[in-house]
Amino acid sequence: MNLFITSGTADFLLKLKEKHQGENMVLMNSNESSILVHETEGKTLFSSPRKYEVIDSAGTLGREGFAVFNNIPVTDEGRPLFEDRFLNRPRMIENEPGFVAIRVLRPLSSNTYIILTIWENESSFENWQKSKAYAHAHKNRGTETGIDGAKPNIFESASYVSKYYIEGE
Repeated sequence: MNLFITSGTADFLLKLKEKHQGENMVLMNSNESSILVHETEGKTLFSSPRKYEVIDSAGTLGREGFAVFNNIPVTDEGRPLFEDRFLNRPRMIENEPGFVAIRVLRPLSSNTYIILTIWENESSFENWQKSKAYAHAHKNRGTETGIDGAKPNIFESASYVSKYYIEGE
């Protein structure tokens, strides 16, 4: 499975989505920008997308809700370790109230992996961050056994988070 992301104005992306209603596309908006996500086994319809391979997933991309993109730049040497950690994650997030979907995305044209989670709403995401399951999933953060404490450092630069709203149709 592949996932492609393109940016543009909300109006332009909505028209593109409506033109290709048979495709699995989700329009996401924030205060700063709009993106259109296309998940497909085939090729994308976007002319110059950011390209990813879905290496792990659960749930269905929502038609409404709150999307969180955890963007994580990883060195070439660090890719196997990073992927191993995510492919062997505890999978507790899937049982959290308000959880809709997760995609672990391997970049095909950059160094930045994306951990995309979709929630029923923003408060569901915030509750996950305060949960015991979140604490368990991140218990080794900042330690020698945590992925961020690995030697050599597998991260190219600091990670960053992008948040978007998915409006119901």
